[in-house]
Amino acid sequence: MKFGVDYTPSHGWFHSWLDPDWTSIDRDLKQIADLGLDHVRIFPVWPYLQPNRTWINRKGVDDVRRMVRLAGDHGLDAYVDVFQGHLSSFDFIPSWLVTWHAGNMFTDPDAVAAERELVSVMNDALSGEANFRGITLGNEVNQLSDRPHPTKMTATPAQIDAWLDELLPAAGGDGRSALYSVNDGVWFIDGHPFTPVQSATKGDMTTIHSWVFNGIAQGYGARSEECHSYALYLAELSKAFGPQDRPVWLQEVGAPENVLDVADTPEFCRRTVEKALDCTNLWGVTWWCSHDVPASMSDFPFFEHSLGLFDERGELKPIGRVYGELARRYRDMERPAAKHVAVVVDVDADGNPRDRATLGPGGSVCDLWMDLETAGKRPTIVTSAVAADPAELARRGVTELHVDEHPHPARFYTAVSDPSFDTAD
Repeated sequence: MKFGVDYTPSHGWFHSWLDPDWTSIDRDLKQIADLGLDHVRIFPVWPYLQPNRTWINRKGVDDVRRMVRLAGDHGLDAYVDVFQGHLSSFDFIPSWLVTWHAGNMFTDPDAVAAERELVSVMNDALSGEANFRGITLGNEVNQLSDRPHPTKMTATPAQIDAWLDELLPAAGGDGRSALYSVNDGVWFIDGHPFTPVQSATKGDMTTIHSWVFNGIAQGYGARSEECHSYALYLAELSKAFGPQDRPVWLQEVGAPENVLDVADTPEFCRRTVEKALDCTNLWGVTWWCSHDVPASMSDFPFFEHSLGLFDERGELKPIGRVYGELARRYRDMERPAAKHVAVVVDVDADGNPRDRATLGPGGSVCDLWMDLETAGKRPTIVTSAVAADPAELARRGVTELHVDEHPHPARFYTAVSDPSFDTAD
């Protein structure tokens, strides 16, 4: 089992790419390794790497390679995202795709060709680093394609298929992973152009991002079993739409203090991670994030300043101590037992949910799964196509099916993190 962290530089946040403080970065990475973690996810900023569609900043690429190498010096594997894209409520889109040059990163042929070139350059430049383990196309790029984004770049599922099929082959190779990441709109927003089947079949692993400010904490309660089970729910949900032996990476999970009390965050971390480890093919856990955003930096939602395992001075926080203990305790854990109880999700001919809204926080499928989980039944999730195939159910060891008899949409789901929410009881 892998345990890592999404690396947020302690000095200058991701703007540090403009003028890296390598002494500070080296110290940050040593702290992460000393905590007992085994990998970092690294976030170069797209406009800094490719400020013009046909010009890549090779000094920026070299800086990414240097950071990967520093991580390796401390025994850390490195996974690198490319299109940032979206980070902590800010969008970083190159000027050649906005305002006077407004374009679509998913559908404009020239833009897609430029993106492929950047992925290829990054992959080639990093391939010589022994600890470089793979590329994620970008951070939650799906939210740039649909509501509630205020200036979305619209696309159809077929166009997103083509975009992924064009870019993913430019990453990976020689045992490295080619991946892409999504936020929860993929699972919960009807008509969203990125689909569950894409997430569960394209790229080398399925990635999930678990944030309880999406209505889980507000609706079920911040200290509830449902809140602590949410990452596991996403893992089981994501498994339903692809091969059952496909690895699932809990690529982002954090403890947002707009819905959690600060005193509860260490226990939230412990219970969330231990719950998530009950997914039979979980590959690993990557906590968001390593270091708090400095208080001197403005215009972030307030809780973004407190998501780190270390504070901005580099002091280990109680939540960081707990996460390090979990890494040491569970790294060599045995695979969980197979699950025999399953909730059924009705799917269309393409294998995608007919009603994604029922899957979100407070939706009827989510409620049904949560009821079974809190009752100790250890439910997984299967599609209606699998449920209709006795041989496949037998192969998976599923002996008990639960069908959503009274479908209703998510009662609690909010597609954006709202900093005005009070802490849930």
